Amino acid sequence: MNTITKLLNIKYPIVQGGMAWVATAELAAAVSNAGGLGLIAAGNAPAEWVREQIIKAKSLTSSPFGVNVMLLSPYVDEVMNVLLEERVAAVTTGAGNPAKYIPKLKDVGTVVIPVIPSIAIAQKMEKSGADAVVAEGTEAGGHIGELTTMTLVPQVVDAVHIPVIAAGGIADNRGVAAAFALGASGVQVGTRFICSTECTVHQNYKNAVISAKDRDAVVTGRFTGHPVRTLKNKLVRDMDKLEKEQNLEEFEKLGAGALQRAVMDGDTGYGSLMAGQSAALVKEIKPCAEIIEELMKGIIYE
Repeated sequence: MNTITKLLNIKYPIVQGGMAWVATAELAAAVSNAGGLGLIAAGNAPAEWVREQIIKAKSLTSSPFGVNVMLLSPYVDEVMNVLLEERVAAVTTGAGNPAKYIPKLKDVGTVVIPVIPSIAIAQKMEKSGADAVVAEGTEAGGHIGELTTMTLVPQVVDAVHIPVIAAGGIADNRGVAAAFALGASGVQVGTRFICSTECTVHQNYKNAVISAKDRDAVVTGRFTGHPVRTLKNKLVRDMDKLEKEQNLEEFEKLGAGALQRAVMDGDTGYGSLMAGQSAALVKEIKPCAEIIEELMKGIIYE
């Protein structure tokens, strides 16, 4: 067992990305059943929805799974209370500082793993009591930082004493091998799991990922301070125009509900097709178990 499999009581050192609207109980349970750590994404959802998802996941797997919490959510306090009551195995966090929640989560046996974009924040999370960190490079889909996975991971590994999970741009066993070579103890994979049979997103979304070319995963919204990586489409074209005009009000209006449109309605024109640069490596839809087998093929991680 390596440090991550031991910490999380899982077979493989693979964590599924906490993708809002995408990472549901069905996907989380499938990844956990396949030996990784599945995550339910709380996103901006109300606490009771998160509880329902946890209960559903518990009915689908007896293996450990976790919840990803977006700390900017208006429901974050209520969501955290649900996680304490349900005693989930692990919590990953993004978009904020989880420090005030860490002691209570650890008191109920929950492993706390913040997603971080820099050394300074990684060190801050270690001091706050985090059990591990996910060092996520700018290649990732959704909300991103600036540093690449290749440069961020080894620097974070050298800067903290807790295990580091590499994320951003990893979609096959070459990426996994590279992450371990950089000093990571595990990997977080998001985009590849969008194209799993158990993922509940609209087929159009999956097809868009499979069709993506090397330069199709682009960044919008840098001027807002919260840049997001998505696949090129009409939405991105219009957002780029508004960004050049510095029209924040119209930009935010255009983006409202866009991810839901992509995931639920299959709107590939004006839906937000969040995906990482690894989308171009994804060629087919497969069960989570097969994806994980391929990711770990030939990988030595003891």
